[in-house]
Amino acid sequence: MYPSSGTGAWRRLWSTRFPRATVFGVRDGPLFPALGATSTKDGLSGGIRAWKLASRRGAGELESQLNSDRGHDIKAVLVVHNETSTGVTSRIAELRRVMNRVGHPALLIVDAISSLGSMNYRHDEWEVDVTIAASQKGLMNPPGLSFNAVSRKALLANKTAKMPRSYWDWQGMLKSGETGFFPYTPATNLIYGLQEALQMILEEGMANIFGRHERHAKAVREAAWEWGLEIVCSVPQEYSSTVTAVFIPNGHDADHLRATILDHFDLSLGPAWENLQAKFSASGIWDTSTISC
Repeated sequence: MYPSSGTGAWRRLWSTRFPRATVFGVRDGPLFPALGATSTKDGLSGGIRAWKLASRRGAGELESQLNSDRGHDIKAVLVVHNETSTGVTSRIAELRRVMNRVGHPALLIVDAISSLGSMNYRHDEWEVDVTIAASQKGLMNPPGLSFNAVSRKALLANKTAKMPRSYWDWQGMLKSGETGFFPYTPATNLIYGLQEALQMILEEGMANIFGRHERHAKAVREAAWEWGLEIVCSVPQEYSSTVTAVFIPNGHDADHLRATILDHFDLSLGPAWENLQAKFSASGIWDTSTISC
């Protein structure tokens, strides 16, 4: 646990890498171009090869990519479990089964920032090597805390990694954690807030929390269809329980629509990223925490 945003949790991935390593991003949204730019600045000369996980091709395409990597140049497969800007949920267990079937040694690294605490996520069961999470969504706190859950395999990679990482190195945090301390100034107020949030989660029960989010997400989708709007995620099995993104019909501008809704209904809708900002909008539901729409 570090005092940082989710971006800091991503930066700690370099604790497992060599500068010339190649990592493979399964892309269902705009995160990986931004992450690729950051990795280059941080010295990852091998770069991030981003590939869009088209639902019609599914895990079979990932299998093809890994089978063709005879020299095991790909050192990690990066996946966003719940893509905030498109409302697509990746099927992590299926991707892990592919990696095991191929016998590829890459680490499986998953961003669960917008799903942890709101949707079903199984770090151990799905054999994830590094899970990335943060405090500001399902954990019901302001931004400022980020987390890595780390497998033994990832810890072994950390011991031989050569990427410069300084503040983001796991070893300092692990050593201090043995005595209940931090190597840096902790975000004390947020830790108290996290303690209360976890107690609330335990009191309600995870199954009840997941069911509530799914019911509310279904209501948002039903409303969008009733209004004649197209949902960005086209595969029902991949619908997100926390984010619904919709396309705005031709002849209308999403920026203008969001401004109108904010002015008249005091409801903030989230914009898309990159060149689609005027074409679709996202509605987010993180109950008892915030509505980030």
